[in-house]
Amino acid sequence: MGKYNNEAKDLVKKAQAGDLRAFEKLVVSYQDKVFSQCYRLTGNYDDAQDLAQEVFVRAYRGIGSFRSDADLGTWLYRIAVNQYLNSRRREKDNVISLDEPVDTGDGEVARQVAAAEEDPLEAVERGELRELVLEGLKKLPFEFRVALTLREFEGYSYEEIAEMMECSVGTVRSRLNRARKALRDFLGPQI
Repeated sequence: MGKYNNEAKDLVKKAQAGDLRAFEKLVVSYQDKVFSQCYRLTGNYDDAQDLAQEVFVRAYRGIGSFRSDADLGTWLYRIAVNQYLNSRRREKDNVISLDEPVDTGDGEVARQVAAAEEDPLEAVERGELRELVLEGLKKLPFEFRVALTLREFEGYSYEEIAEMMECSVGTVRSRLNRARKALRDFLGPQI
């Protein structure tokens, strides 16, 4: 979620003192990254929006207890993971994915929109590959999916991931290796 810079530290101090505008500026600074990570956790847009909103509600409520020597992005990501796990526990098997095709009565239609400036065939192929990768990520055990998302999509170091996931660097490496192998095994016959 980016490096925790001096400007963000100042905004956190102001937010901790009750300055709502400072907290709003933090939200604006981190909202895209939080949403992106929530999307990778949930696998669909609407759930990711709900989760990201809950992350900022929880952050607002807990900003007073945030340690200023910690990284704000790491703290927000931990909130996202905890909220996601809590929602999974509550909902168990009653999840309906908005990524599922829409039944039109005449068949099913995928929810994809191609950009106007690109070749429609390339857009479909890229969209299909993206959907396959997301489907593969959903099939990974949660710890593997989080580690792989943080490393490959967000670019965090092994040490940062270990801090976020509250485990050792060796455990992160192991989870990444196993996640990559499982994803390759899943995608191999399909691409």
